[in-house]
Amino acid sequence: MVELFYAEDDAHIAGVVKKYLEQKNFKVVVYNTISEVRRALEIHVPTVILLDWNMPDGRGDSLCQWIRGRWKELPIIFLTVRDDSHDIVSGFQNGADDYVVKPFELSVLYSRIQAVLRRTGNVAVQYLSCDGIKIDLNRRTVTCGTEEIDLSVSEYELLLYLLQNKGKTVTREKILEQVWDVNGNYVNDHTLTVTMNRLRNKLHQPSCLKTIRSVGYRMEDII
Repeated sequence: MVELFYAEDDAHIAGVVKKYLEQKNFKVVVYNTISEVRRALEIHVPTVILLDWNMPDGRGDSLCQWIRGRWKELPIIFLTVRDDSHDIVSGFQNGADDYVVKPFELSVLYSRIQAVLRRTGNVAVQYLSCDGIKIDLNRRTVTCGTEEIDLSVSEYELLLYLLQNKGKTVTREKILEQVWDVNGNYVNDHTLTVTMNRLRNKLHQPSCLKTIRSVGYRMEDII
């Protein structure tokens, strides 16, 4: 299923587009402001973003630039009225993957989304994130906000395992088994404690990484 974030402050247009795309097996979440989209992206990266050029709290190109600083390949399609065509072409050249001029046929919009996805693939599977902490699986990089964090192999694998199980409590025994023992590196419980402390320090003591006393750890988004 294609997950689509749709930034649109016109409730009627948003409702029509959402209904049509959901009939095409899309999962559509509508946001009324740029700030709402930013908060949502810190929690979860969708397959594609549909972005109206004029929003109540700013222009779409500002959000596009913010996204490109974090998720370079995430597909973005602008929607705009004809009077903004000059600006939208500039925005398209500076980061968006395509644009559609209002009013548009729903079938045309759908075709343009499909064309972009064929070119880019499902970039969302490249990223794991939790409350501003992100792993780029292709590049094996970790960022906290906009800061790239230098992790050791064991710290990276520990964070990766926790993010792959986001929202679940994982026991210390399971972490030792999956992060170390699976590669034949048998270590004691103290190694996990030390590695976790180093990881937390490098990530600036994130509140989303919780200790479940006498059990293990859990990563969960802070709402």
